[in-house]
Amino acid sequence: MDLFVFSTISLLQQVISIRKNGLFLKIKYLIFSLFITIFYQLNIFALEHNNNLIDDNMKKESKPINMSLDIQKIKQEGFVRYSYFGAKGDGKTDDMEAIVATHDFANKHSLDVKADKSFKYYVGGKNLTAIIMTNTDFGDAEFIIDDRAVERRQANIFDIVSEHKSFKIDEISSIKKNQNKLEINLTQPSILIIKNSTLKQFIRYGLNKNNGFPQTDVIIVDANGNIFSETTPIWDFNQITEVTAFPIDSKTLLINGGIFTTIANNAESKYNYYKRGIGVKRSNVIINGLKHKIVEEGDNGAPYGGFLNIEHSSNIKVIDSVFTGHKIYETIGSAGKKVSMGTYDLTVDKSINISFVNCKQFNDIDDKRYWGILGSNYCKNIVYDNCVFSRFDAHMGVTNVTIRNSTLGHQGINAIGNGTLLLEKSEIRGNSLINLRSDYGSTWNGIFIIRDCIFIPNAGKKISSVNLVNGRYSGQHNFGYQCYMPEKIFIENLKIDDKNHTDEYRGPAIFADFNPEMRDSSYKENFPYVITKEVITKNLNILSGKPIRISENIYMFRNVKLKQE
Repeated sequence: MDLFVFSTISLLQQVISIRKNGLFLKIKYLIFSLFITIFYQLNIFALEHNNNLIDDNMKKESKPINMSLDIQKIKQEGFVRYSYFGAKGDGKTDDMEAIVATHDFANKHSLDVKADKSFKYYVGGKNLTAIIMTNTDFGDAEFIIDDRAVERRQANIFDIVSEHKSFKIDEISSIKKNQNKLEINLTQPSILIIKNSTLKQFIRYGLNKNNGFPQTDVIIVDANGNIFSETTPIWDFNQITEVTAFPIDSKTLLINGGIFTTIANNAESKYNYYKRGIGVKRSNVIINGLKHKIVEEGDNGAPYGGFLNIEHSSNIKVIDSVFTGHKIYETIGSAGKKVSMGTYDLTVDKSINISFVNCKQFNDIDDKRYWGILGSNYCKNIVYDNCVFSRFDAHMGVTNVTIRNSTLGHQGINAIGNGTLLLEKSEIRGNSLINLRSDYGSTWNGIFIIRDCIFIPNAGKKISSVNLVNGRYSGQHNFGYQCYMPEKIFIENLKIDDKNHTDEYRGPAIFADFNPEMRDSSYKENFPYVITKEVITKNLNILSGKPIRISENIYMFRNVKLKQE
C-alpha cells in the first residue's frame, strides 16, 4: 500500500504541472496511467491478503513452524515432528519429502524425532531415504509404504547411520585364524570387514548355483588393534585385498514404535529384490515395539531383501517387535529349473552381536505358503530369545548362535557355520531339529548343545522318518573350504513328539542319510567330509516309544561314538 500512495501522489503532481504549462493534450494519458497504477496496486493488496489467509489455513492443517523464528523453541523442546515440515498424515498425501526434511533438520541440530500421534503417513515410490542419526519415536503412527510403482526398489525408507564415516585400512596384508591382535592404531573400536578377492568361497551348489564370493570375515577391534575374543578370524587370510573399518558409535540410539504396512509389489517373479524398509548401518541401536505388516500379495511378485535389514553393525537389539513372513513365488534358477525364491522380512549381513528378544510374526509360523522370516550372511553371535518365528537361517555362515525360550515353525533351523550352536528351552516344528544347508556344504566347524527342548517333526503332521540333524554331502563339489560336521553334539532332556507316524516308521535317527551313494569303502570323496566324533544324549523322551538310532547310513557314521545316559 505504501507504493500505491507514493505512485498516486506522484501522478497528481505531474497533472498539476501539465495544466500550468498548458499541455492538456497529455492529460488523458496521465489519467489512464493513474487508473492502471491504482488497479495494479489494489490487486497486489488483494493477493497479499489472500496469501495470508492461505498461510493461516496451512498452519491450522499441518502446523508448519517458521524456522527462522522458532528454532530456539524447538531446541528447548528437544524434538521435532514430521508435521512441522508439512506432513499431512492423512494416509493419502505422499509425506516422504516432509519425513526426509524432518530428519535432516534433526540430524543437523541433534534433536530427537517424534511422529505425530495417530497420524497415518503415506509413502509413495519416490527415490528418497530419510537418514536417522538421532533417537526416533514412531509411537502409534502408521506408515503406508506403497511398493506398486517405485523409482528404485532398493531405496530404504529409513537408514539408521553412524556419525562416523567408514574408511579403508592398507597396513594389513595377512591374518591367521584365531589371531587376537593387529598391528594398527585407530581412534575408537571398529568393525573390520576383511576380504581376499583372490580366493572364492561359498561356491553354492544346486538349483541356485553360483561361482562363489571373495573370502570374507568380520571382526571387532579396539583402538589398539586387539581383536574381541568372540569375533576372532575364522579363516587364514594368506592375502588380503581389502579391509574396511566401520567405527562403532559409543552412544546407543533408540528407535521406538511405529506400525508399518507394505503394499506388496506386483512385479515379475524374478530375483529382483526389493528393500524398502529400515536399514540399520551403525552400531549400538535398540529397536523397540516396531510392527510390520504386508498386504495385497497377489499372484506374482518380486522377493524382498528384508524390511529390517542390518549390515556392518554390532550390538543391535530388536525387542518386542512383530514382523511378517512373505508369500513364496517361483522363478527359474541359475540351473535352469524352477525354484522357490527366498524372501525375507529380516536380514542380517556382516554384523556381530545381534539379538531378537520377545519378537514374533503376524502370520502362522507353520503356513508353508510363506517363506522363513530371517536370512543372514557372514555374521557372528546371533541370538533369538523368547521369539516365535518361522525360521532361523544362516546362508554364508554364522559363528555362534543361541536360540532359547523360542518356537520355530515349518522351516526350523537352517545353518552352516562355526563355533557353538546352543538350542535350549525351545520348540522346533520343522522337518529336522537342525538342518545343515546342503547348498553350502552342510558344514559346522564346532559343537551343538541341545537341552530342555521339544521337537515336533513336520509340525505334528504324519511322518515316515525323523532326523535330528539333516544335511547332504557328496564329497564331489568344491565349496571353497573344508566341510565339517559338528565335532560333538550334546543332547539333554529332549522330547521328540513323533507319535503321529506311518506304519513303516523305524524311530528317530541322530543323522539323516547325508550321502546315499556312500555305502562302503569303494566310494571316494574328492573333497572329504569331517564326520562327528561323539554324540552324548541324556534323558531323551521319545513319544513313539521307538529307540534312537545313529543313521540309516550306518557306514558313513560308523566311527561316531554314541553315549547314552
